[in-house]
Amino acid sequence: MNTKETINIRITGLGGMGILKGSQVLAEVLFQAGYDVKKAEVHGMSQRGGSVASDIRFGKKILSPMIPEAETDFLLVVAPEEIEIHRGALRPGGHLINAQSFDTVPLPNRKSLNIAMLGALSRHLNIPVEAWQKVILTVFPEKLHAVNLEAFEAGRRLSP
Repeated sequence: MNTKETINIRITGLGGMGILKGSQVLAEVLFQAGYDVKKAEVHGMSQRGGSVASDIRFGKKILSPMIPEAETDFLLVVAPEEIEIHRGALRPGGHLINAQSFDTVPLPNRKSLNIAMLGALSRHLNIPVEAWQKVILTVFPEKLHAVNLEAFEAGRRLSP
């Protein structure tokens, strides 16, 4: 994991792609790991398939939920059309985790791509896999536990 005092992550996609649920899982994992976490969301026309972005910042002490210009450490893009819109947010040396890099065939459900992408991100963060699994089991209803745990593990294996 990056040794910076504050780590900035943006998850972006379109309404209905699970951006907000993914950011909820991520923020809870980070909070339970002992970090100060701030989260901000831009919904646009999300209910009609419009752009959605969620900024998550974490570290020892976070004062603002908004990521400063060009300081995103990890950019997770679930919808390919959002790549160029948000690419400028990446800091030099930042990581782009793009849904197009994933083979979605191994995913148990295409709707769990957001959780698979968190699996890929988890390989860059020093948080035990068990902590991620615990939060997934807490955030999703029981009928979605298996599919999301499988997607998370698939993302860890398929990490770009």
